[in-house]
Amino acid sequence: MTNNSAPRKLYLLELWNSAITVASGTLEMVLGCYLIETADGKHILIDSGYPADLPAPRECNRRASTKSVIEHLAELGLQPDDIDILICTHFDVDHVGYHDAFTKAELIVQREHDLVARSGHSRYAAARAHWDQPTLRYRLVDGDLEILPGLTLLETSGHAPGHQSVLVRLPRTGPVLLAIDAVMLERLFTTDRAAGPGDDNEEQLRASTIKLLDLVEREKVALVVFGHDGQQWKILKRAPDYYD
Repeated sequence: MTNNSAPRKLYLLELWNSAITVASGTLEMVLGCYLIETADGKHILIDSGYPADLPAPRECNRRASTKSVIEHLAELGLQPDDIDILICTHFDVDHVGYHDAFTKAELIVQREHDLVARSGHSRYAAARAHWDQPTLRYRLVDGDLEILPGLTLLETSGHAPGHQSVLVRLPRTGPVLLAIDAVMLERLFTTDRAAGPGDDNEEQLRASTIKLLDLVEREKVALVVFGHDGQQWKILKRAPDYYD
């Protein structure tokens, strides 16, 4: 790969936002995925959202009309076959709902996560029909890996075994960290955080959070996007706008 393969645009695709009832009141949550366009015209998708064939979680009260990743891509003049790489951060149901549409892409997932999911873990069963298809071409990786110049996968277990976050280096914006579910909300980006109900391992979660905090300082990260933070997403650029 050459620098012509480096990222030049990053789109944040908001799929829906919702108000979730929690003990302390109402929490603004967003569901999104991400699209990267490289200098040589390749397209890299990160996650694919919630499947259309399953009802929304009972705790979610949808507040905005939904838009699938397929619809987002169409508005940008793209079809599923135009996606060259699909980065699979993990196989939770709200991240894999349209994986089976991307049969021309190379899907990249951490080996540890793939092994746990395929072993029959109930957490990943709801959308298995979408991520476990013989037509999908997976590449298994181990740990941190720069897959293109300026595009690095970061192993961040804790929310799920083998979860991965993504660091994108853009020509004007600089480094952007997509924390995904390693840090769902900005207020959780602290060294002393505790695990939530959907997290797998508190010790690993805290270690991954510290790893990302250190990376932000070391790499002088310009922007951290938190995976489900509805308040933050209100002030971010969202497709069709983009970061470059």
